[in-house]
Amino acid sequence: MASVNAFTALNNSAAASTVKTKNDAGSEDRFLKLLVAQMSNQDPLNPMDNAQVTSQMAQISTVSGIDKLNTTVQGLNLQFVQMQALQGASLVGRDVILPGDRLSANDEGRVQGGFELGSAADSVKVEVLNAGGHVIDTLDLGAEGAGRHGFVWKPPVGVDATLGERFRIVARSGAAAVSATALMRDRVDAVATGGDSLTLELRLSGSVAYSQIRAFN
Repeated sequence: MASVNAFTALNNSAAASTVKTKNDAGSEDRFLKLLVAQMSNQDPLNPMDNAQVTSQMAQISTVSGIDKLNTTVQGLNLQFVQMQALQGASLVGRDVILPGDRLSANDEGRVQGGFELGSAADSVKVEVLNAGGHVIDTLDLGAEGAGRHGFVWKPPVGVDATLGERFRIVARSGAAAVSATALMRDRVDAVATGGDSLTLELRLSGSVAYSQIRAFN
């Protein structure tokens, strides 16, 4: 008589279920019933040995342990998101730094921006752009090391500060271009949570994932 593979039957049953808590107990009960049926209907001339029984018991224990671990991880992830939401709520009304090329004025009225260099550069320039994308001023910052840097734009005589809307970074090391990421300042107006993620509603940038924020002011 053909023997029944209790572990395979258990896997198929557990995969089709959608109620996690009830499934754990139900799956173990089904496994034991199938194992008893398997042993009761086994071929007397070719019975299961202790190693086979022990192997199947070990497999159900492994499945049950993984399910419990997944449940624990999901619970920890939910707690982490809740903690992020509490931290994010405290950011409402504060400034954050994130990738972006918009110029903004701080509370003292200084127009500023920032950038991050992938490696050291012996020449870094900031080109200030108007709404049409035309360069209206250039800042020569000289040599800068790898990492994050900031700058303040003081419009030259005859240039209206309100015309400077965006900027771009031109960085070089010798004849080679250096990777540069423009960074901007924005203000947090609200915080939203959804699923396992936290989103900040920013005044200029709109909805931005919490993970995109580089620094808090």
